Amino acid sequence: MQPELWNYRADVYDVNKSLDIVGYHVEATDGKIGSVDEATYEVGESYIIVDTGPWIFGKKVMLPASTVTKIDPQERKVYLARTKEEIKNAPEFDEATFKESAYRSTLGEYYNRFPFGGGVY
Repeated sequence: MQPELWNYRADVYDVNKSLDIVGYHVEATDGKIGSVDEATYEVGESYIIVDTGPWIFGKKVMLPASTVTKIDPQERKVYLARTKEEIKNAPEFDEATFKESAYRSTLGEYYNRFPFGGGVY
């Protein structure tokens, strides 16, 4: 598992500062996908869980922290370097197993297929 995948980029989030992004709206490169339901900030293990609401029938998705390209506290938005389709096609989120290393490895393999860091807003 590539540790950088599970870290926020240095230009996006300063690990020395406190920021709670739960409730922020989430924007893929091609539009809104939902809002942050949960976020972690541990080095090498950071991710966000997005509640997609009606976009994909109320499902949640887990995204490695490296997919975040920008956090805008004034607008309360998180921007991602992935399209809606890439996010929709990710391995299905499972509330019971998402913290297990096997799921994280599968998710990591999926997101590692895309260029690291993706586009920038």
